[in-house]
Amino acid sequence: MDHAKIGEIVKAHYKSGTYVGEVIEERGKDYLIKVLAVVKHPLQGDLHNFGKTEDIFFHQRKALSYNEKMNVSRSAVHEFNEEVPDYQLSLKQSVEVLKEKLNDKESDFNQAAMKKLEDLEQHYFKQKKN
Repeated sequence: MDHAKIGEIVKAHYKSGTYVGEVIEERGKDYLIKVLAVVKHPLQGDLHNFGKTEDIFFHQRKALSYNEKMNVSRSAVHEFNEEVPDYQLSLKQSVEVLKEKLNDKESDFNQAAMKKLEDLEQHYFKQKKN
């Protein structure tokens, strides 16, 4: 997106995730964007050795938090003309979509990614005690 306006709601690809956010400021070749919802949960594992589980550090990748800010290249920012979803609901849906994808094919990589995702799920959605 060549030119987004301050305050505009956009879809932005950041690392291996996709988010809905508000443009906060222009920063040269980037935009500073405040996260409002998750469209696609970040992938798990080593992105430079995708699909491998041996002799690498298998990363756990969290989704960015509500209102967290990210610097995003202008080329990774796109129009978003829908209603902004609730952050928690969008996070839950993005986790479910990734879990379904990982369950489609059994592999060591998918099993390791599923374990990381399940750990994140416990962190994201743990019940608050009174």
